[in-house]
Amino acid sequence: MKGKIIKGIAGFYYVHVAGIGTYECKAKGGFRNQNIKPLVGDNVEIDIVDEEKLLGNIVGILPRSSQMIRPAVANVDQALLVFAISSPAPNLRLLDSFLVMMEGYELPTIICFNKIDEAQQPELPRLADIYRKSGCGVIFTSTVTGEGIRELKEMLIGHTTALAGPSGVGKSSILNALVENVHMETGSISDKIGRGKHTTRHSEVFVLEDDSYILDTPGFTSLSVMVDDKEKLRFYIPEFEMYEGSCRFAGCVHVNEPDCAVKKAVAEGMINQLRYDSYVDMYHELENTRKR
Repeated sequence: MKGKIIKGIAGFYYVHVAGIGTYECKAKGGFRNQNIKPLVGDNVEIDIVDEEKLLGNIVGILPRSSQMIRPAVANVDQALLVFAISSPAPNLRLLDSFLVMMEGYELPTIICFNKIDEAQQPELPRLADIYRKSGCGVIFTSTVTGEGIRELKEMLIGHTTALAGPSGVGKSSILNALVENVHMETGSISDKIGRGKHTTRHSEVFVLEDDSYILDTPGFTSLSVMVDDKEKLRFYIPEFEMYEGSCRFAGCVHVNEPDCAVKKAVAEGMINQLRYDSYVDMYHELENTRKR
């Protein structure tokens, strides 16, 4: 019987089998001998130990289409980044850092701007324009009014989606709205610091439909740029791609060089200034890290 690992705690793996339910399983000793560890998101084969109690053993791990290191999850094929329009205001520099990480994993990305019931409406088209030009899907939602939730769910059908975003933006509320019978603990915003309290404590996959999953994990709440070489960072910014090879100097990193095609595109409004400024910040961050 085949299923997907949706949670792993203390040596037990919870495997969802479409149309039947979720089995509590242990991994057979052979995996330990081969130094193989099942991951949340793995598609696996299980032997049934007790059909009535839904108990089993994992006897095989099917080939992985992808594997992320931090968090350690498998078979994710797209990312959903949730940021709030207000309370807290969106940190676009942090969002751009998330996008670099997703580029590194080659994951198509949907950006969900939540809490639009609290938003100043002129802000929405500006954000949509900035990030659609980066190749992302953009959607605006409110878990209070329900706006955008149905459309968001349609974008997740047929995928295993990694959910990411900072604290307090409504990730748990989004999950509660998308998945029946989840009722996750919802974090409250600290009035003193304007940030949310973390509510996700372990990686877990939630079933949207039999072929559709959404993965929530604490490993996504704090991110650093995953690129370790400032010279390569430019390749993680999709807007720069069409200008590669058009600069005066080969290997131009689009920061201090003269006659730079990317900087010219920024000046002409072809590349968003905020996106470029985020790139420069990340470049210098990597530069300073290397000097330490």
